[in-house]
Amino acid sequence: MGRPQQEPGTAAARDGVPWTHADALVAVAAGVLDAVGNLLFGALDGERGPGLPVFLLALLAALPLLARRSRPVPALAAVLVPSAAADLLGPGTPHFGVVLTVALYSVARVSSPATTAAAVLATSVATVLGQGHFRVPAWDVAVSAPCSALLVAAAGLAVARWQREVAANRQLLADRAVAEERRRIARELHDVVAHHITTMQLMAGGARANLADPEVVRDALVTLESSGRLALREMRQLLDVLRAGDEPDAVPPAPQPGADDLPRLLEESRRAGLPADLTVRGEARPLPPALGLTVFRIVQEALTNARKHAGPARATVHLTYRPDLLTVHVRNDGPAPAPTRPPADRGGHGLIGMRERAALHGGTLTATPHPDGGFAVHAELPLPADESAEQSAQLPSSPPQSPGPSPQLPSPSGASTSPSTEALR
Repeated sequence: MGRPQQEPGTAAARDGVPWTHADALVAVAAGVLDAVGNLLFGALDGERGPGLPVFLLALLAALPLLARRSRPVPALAAVLVPSAAADLLGPGTPHFGVVLTVALYSVARVSSPATTAAAVLATSVATVLGQGHFRVPAWDVAVSAPCSALLVAAAGLAVARWQREVAANRQLLADRAVAEERRRIARELHDVVAHHITTMQLMAGGARANLADPEVVRDALVTLESSGRLALREMRQLLDVLRAGDEPDAVPPAPQPGADDLPRLLEESRRAGLPADLTVRGEARPLPPALGLTVFRIVQEALTNARKHAGPARATVHLTYRPDLLTVHVRNDGPAPAPTRPPADRGGHGLIGMRERAALHGGTLTATPHPDGGFAVHAELPLPADESAEQSAQLPSSPPQSPGPSPQLPSPSGASTSPSTEALR
């Protein structure tokens, strides 16, 4: 198992040093405890040996602990030398120092069993030789040092195994949440694509039945082309998040909401106890159904999280339309600090779902605590090019419509109905 990487934003990363403040505190505490312990052992044995050299060597042995996270094996080797020297100068009382315990535990935490076994052997030999003054050691020295090293190494290996299991379970939960969210998004996109394909079928049938009326045929072809483009675009998105093994819905789903339904969503939030305001900047324009659904779900999840975690608060929703980008910004000003742990650590999957929806459209989403309090969700979603001008340029102008009664269009049931542009749309 490789060494754990230091997380960005820690004290070590900010200060530009290879250790953290916690590492420094552990090194100081371990060195002081060993130094005082060596002096006490000497006093209890009635020896007035070289107290100051032993004290300094104990402090010196603690310095390599600063590198115990980044280089645990070299740190243990550097600890063994001054620790053995302090034992040689000391009274030879059997003990296993705090510095040795921390250094050996750090090796066992991140190293393989073979490396840990070698570290236990080296620590045991160095301790027995030092406390035995390079003579045949007493039985208590020969037994206590290896047993202590084995116990420390076993504790380190057990903690390492437990952490691996926790990380694997956390990753499994996160993967499962992502898969469930992708299946749900795929179901919603399936409904949108099915709608467009049905519209294309009806428009093609209407155009075929009205070949004598160029104006009606032209309107049908415009709608047909637009629905085809939207269906192809959303079908590509659907292929990216294909789901498998879903049960069919027992009840037909309701029409999917979009960006136009945000006022209703904010009104529901107000009735639920979270005042919310909507601000739209730029020139609003109709969004593709899948993109509108993504905007709605992001705002919905952000407001839900605000009601759960922000306490008494007020939320603001900002939509900014640019020529090729839509920005969604939702912020609450709750007094309670927002949770900063990843969703997998909390057991919730709301942020995972929002990020998946944004990524589905080639966008990005960030959710961070706001410096002034509360929590802010910011999403940037690319907008498709406006197709209306392109369609008008591609289709020739229609010839004058011949006078006479309007032709009849076949309805899905086989009956005839009067055509109109609105009906075709």
